[in-house]
Amino acid sequence: MENSVTLWVVIPALNEERGIAGTLAALACQDDVDFTVVVVDNGSTDRTVELVRSFADAHPVPRLEVIAEAQKGTGAAADTGMRYAIAQGATLLARTDADCLPAADWITQLRAGFASGLRLVSGQLLPRTDEDVSWFDRTVIRVALEVASEFGKLRPGNRDPRYLGPYVMTPGCNMAITAELYELAGGFPRTAIEDVHEDRALVNAVRMVTTDYGLRRQMRVHASNRRVRAWGIRKTLAWYADHRYRPEIVDIR
Repeated sequence: MENSVTLWVVIPALNEERGIAGTLAALACQDDVDFTVVVVDNGSTDRTVELVRSFADAHPVPRLEVIAEAQKGTGAAADTGMRYAIAQGATLLARTDADCLPAADWITQLRAGFASGLRLVSGQLLPRTDEDVSWFDRTVIRVALEVASEFGKLRPGNRDPRYLGPYVMTPGCNMAITAELYELAGGFPRTAIEDVHEDRALVNAVRMVTTDYGLRRQMRVHASNRRVRAWGIRKTLAWYADHRYRPEIVDIR
């Protein structure tokens, strides 16, 4: 398939009718729109797919496709999207999530990360400010992310003599990777969000094969605070700390 666009952005989505239009709008407003978006519907029972297709009809740039993955799980859906993009000729892959707002220069910054020699680029994660979550809780989240980034370098699960370089926290909703490295590292594990943080698994797999990865703080994505709103700050932090809090319903909408 001939296609001058080699960068694809993958978005796994499950019942995201309330927010996915905002994510797509943020991508349509990028200062570089030379990429293709693929939304991977992970079994939505709401209007997610309908809204994505309506958005695509109204916004022909960037190009937008919808595919399906029946196996439930952010890892499974993200992996399906990545491998679909590679099959269509993608050489660069990025991922965000259907409740996130990439900054207007997100694409420009991730391309700059690749141009600097990185094969996996991790971005800066910031809390959204439009979801009725207090300034205090948003500040706690920002501090917790910084602490988690540093603690991740020390935690036993991220330390292994086979790793070629240090741990770098790489949020699944704000990362980019070359297609070559994605396949070499084995890709996202095809897991459910309840079981494995698939983004941490991928970066640790990458650490087994290269040191060409790193954090680019200029590459910014504002992430949803909906778990904070539903569970409170303490339980949310426990959830991200290896699922030490396990709610009955994880897929908060």
